[in-house]
Amino acid sequence: MLEKIFKLKENHTDVKTEIIAGITTFMTMAYILAVHPNMLAEAGMDKGAVFTATAIAAVIGTLCMAAFANYPFVLAPGMGLNAYFVYTVVQQMGYPWQAALAAVFIEGIIFILLTCINVREAIFNAIPTSMRHAISVGIGLFIAFVGLQNANIVIGGSTLLSLFSMKNYQGLHGGMGSFRDVGICVLLAVIGVLITGVLVAKRIKGNILWGILITWGLGIICQLTGLYVPNPELKLYTLIPDFSAGLAVPSIAPVFGKLNFTAIPLADLAIIVFVLLFMDLFDTLGTLIGVSAKANMLDKNGKLPKIKGALMADAVATTAGAVLGTSTVTTFMESTSGISEGGRTGLTAVVAAILFGAALLVSPVFLAIPSFATAPALIMVGFYMMSNVGLIDFHDPGEGIPAFIGIGAMSFFYSISEGIVMAVISYVVINVLSGKAREKKISVTMYILAGLFVLRYFLI
Repeated sequence: MLEKIFKLKENHTDVKTEIIAGITTFMTMAYILAVHPNMLAEAGMDKGAVFTATAIAAVIGTLCMAAFANYPFVLAPGMGLNAYFVYTVVQQMGYPWQAALAAVFIEGIIFILLTCINVREAIFNAIPTSMRHAISVGIGLFIAFVGLQNANIVIGGSTLLSLFSMKNYQGLHGGMGSFRDVGICVLLAVIGVLITGVLVAKRIKGNILWGILITWGLGIICQLTGLYVPNPELKLYTLIPDFSAGLAVPSIAPVFGKLNFTAIPLADLAIIVFVLLFMDLFDTLGTLIGVSAKANMLDKNGKLPKIKGALMADAVATTAGAVLGTSTVTTFMESTSGISEGGRTGLTAVVAAILFGAALLVSPVFLAIPSFATAPALIMVGFYMMSNVGLIDFHDPGEGIPAFIGIGAMSFFYSISEGIVMAVISYVVINVLSGKAREKKISVTMYILAGLFVLRYFLI
């Protein structure tokens, strides 16, 4: 039966290989179950409900990938996309998370329509290659910065930002804080970064997840020996999982269906939806092409067969995820870990989906993981995304300067959308005024985007 559904022999694989590949992919992706609820909790969302929504969205998206395309790719709420949701839309722009979910839902619907009429690839091809790489690099730097902040490694100071010190921290928090609460957490986060870095360097499977668990485990030891003392006033809670309620799945009710379509003015809503579309477009297509290339799934023209089904899985999962109560769902580059183990069909995806579903039963474990233990994961994800900087042509100022502006703006202005906007505007302006617009073959899409973005600054 499995042979008939997934065409295992045709794809030169077998059931055992696919199962191992599915387990491997889940292990490398499971960190999202700890990181994502922590991030969305900063937007005011219920952490337990977000955990449940995250797992269910991953199950839905991954099963759609298996059903629509029979590919071994696994989906979950995406890093970078969740950062934009929390730190730009909610915290910087000041809109409620319910409105941000509505924007994600609209994005998902638009993506379904664009996929049906084969427009997504055309849009992707209209954006300069350097711009695509710069967006990835900028988001990576932004995510790493968030990790440093979450762990209090970087705090406010006389120079706007400074390295953690007990004196500076206490000055910012009314004298609260000591080595036995915030201090030990910062130390554990630094140790966690080094441990995770070693695991990544040694190419240990599931290195980011293992980094989180080891850092958390060291924290539990510190709590049991009295080196760490929880301080709820500083949002530093017990590190020991609470199984008092058994293996009950956290209720999704606090976030399910809480979409607010009226809280964001139309002009801002259009910008937010566009940025979500922009980010998801490059995230998904870039990942699909990169992962499928590693699996030798591309045809002789370098295209991915059944890409429409894969894109539809992403679009449907994003729409469903918004209703469930989570940010944009996308295909994960970590799918390459399962492919490296021989996974070639949707059976790999199904196995990973089953494990995401099973993770719901051990929610107390993931919900007890603190920010200082997930911070190394964010920093390491930033490292992976920063690797694209080498693909940007900095020798060509018309390519390098807009890329540099976009990368810097994302972190310096604490806004992924501002980085994208400034990169697009500067790319068009620099190349047009330097007389290289024709040589660069700037697309009509880029001119339209630049014009709309300039207009936006006059309207705000």
